[in-house]
Amino acid sequence: MIPHRVPRVQRLGPARITAGLDHCRRLDLPAHRTVHGTPAPRDLETLLAQVEEVDLRGRGGAAFPFARKMRAVAEAAGARESVVLVNAVEGEPASSKDAMLLVRTPHLVLDGAVLAAEALHAREVVIATVEGEVGEGSMAAAVAERKAAAVAGAEESHLRIRVVGLPERFISGEGGALVRGVNGLEATPPGRKKRASNSGVNGLPTLLSNAETFAQVALLAELGTQAYADAGTSREPGTLLLTVSGGAASESVVEVAAGMPLSTVLDLCDAEPGDGVLVGGYHGAWLDPAAAAAASVSREGMKLAGGELGAGIVVPIGTATCPLGEAARVASYLSAQSSGQCGPCRLGLPDVARTLGSLTSGSGSPDAVRRAVRAIERRGACFHPDGTARFILSALDVFADDIAAHQDAGTCGRPVRGVLPLPDAAPEPEYRLDVDWTRCQGHGLCAHLLPEFVDLDDFGYPSFRPVPEWMLKEAKRTVGMCPALALRLA
Repeated sequence: MIPHRVPRVQRLGPARITAGLDHCRRLDLPAHRTVHGTPAPRDLETLLAQVEEVDLRGRGGAAFPFARKMRAVAEAAGARESVVLVNAVEGEPASSKDAMLLVRTPHLVLDGAVLAAEALHAREVVIATVEGEVGEGSMAAAVAERKAAAVAGAEESHLRIRVVGLPERFISGEGGALVRGVNGLEATPPGRKKRASNSGVNGLPTLLSNAETFAQVALLAELGTQAYADAGTSREPGTLLLTVSGGAASESVVEVAAGMPLSTVLDLCDAEPGDGVLVGGYHGAWLDPAAAAAASVSREGMKLAGGELGAGIVVPIGTATCPLGEAARVASYLSAQSSGQCGPCRLGLPDVARTLGSLTSGSGSPDAVRRAVRAIERRGACFHPDGTARFILSALDVFADDIAAHQDAGTCGRPVRGVLPLPDAAPEPEYRLDVDWTRCQGHGLCAHLLPEFVDLDDFGYPSFRPVPEWMLKEAKRTVGMCPALALRLA
């Protein structure tokens, strides 16, 4: 695995999260204290009052009110202990803001997490990040700096703080998957929704939020509510982080005052909307050039434009690449990244990827893609199918002209240049079912046991598609149950 590259940092508006980064590659603990000071502990009601006054929302994608999460944990804990869990598992390939925070200003994240933990009387803070990434090592170094300062008497610390590395997968950052991974289980979404505020890390009530959210808590404590609200809009005070990549000449993490025009952000990063701009990431939506030109960077502004702010991801596609082919690349990636625990992921996502691939080659139709997408919406065990559906349906709408060109000529005349970021890691292993035709009697049982990857011809004889690793157990079961002993797994 290649460590997450941290792009350059830019800003539009006041330097808050990015304060001090003009002069320091990384703010170690002494530099951090010089820039941000030492936050004074707050009791629960005091911290909640500040958070509620500025309506601080989670910055991981769902924009859930942070105060409601804190109250839920406090009520669930009662006299019991609780845990604060920082989600810095950046499984979204188009996002780099968490990596920037962990590498360049990790103590801001820790300050916010510690403030929340002290207010809740939590027993520990857990920072979950991607194992093997540069961010994991940087945060571990920051935790070590704090422990050394506590031993020397320069910092007070009675909290246990630990860093947990989880596998790099798109779904690893989902809340339920994160809790399972920290608890030593496979980092996949649970089949049944559980609230971390009731039962999270080690079964304890857990305050779970994104790394940037905790950095914002630290800034709120540092500035106070009035100064914090000096930037941004009246409905959405403060600044936020955006990751701008794709067709941008200057890929950056940009600190932006809420309400800033999206066009100003694109200009800063030398980016043209081209055929469209993806906002919110690979579970987000596409904006056409006109909508992108009118959009502002806020939850409300993006919603009015037809998109969503999500985790602060902005990917202009430009004009040099085939937009439909780019969308098909991402659809195949999202299909492979599922946990395979429900029908929409096991059956639906591969079908969506295939129908979109057929449309790209000129042999399919938008209606076929829409039918495949509608079959997975609101039926998954987690949000992955619905997020993928949003991405693809918006692509069909925004790239209608490109789709027409593919239907007419089989191509739009542009190559697929890989503008949309995808991991450089080696693909997951695939397996293939083979058949001994001297034994096969056309029972068709294999197609009933593994319908996602086995097709039968008119005579009941099978043909096979590659089997991903997460379906290996079911493939072995199919081989073992073949009544003619004709199947084998390669």
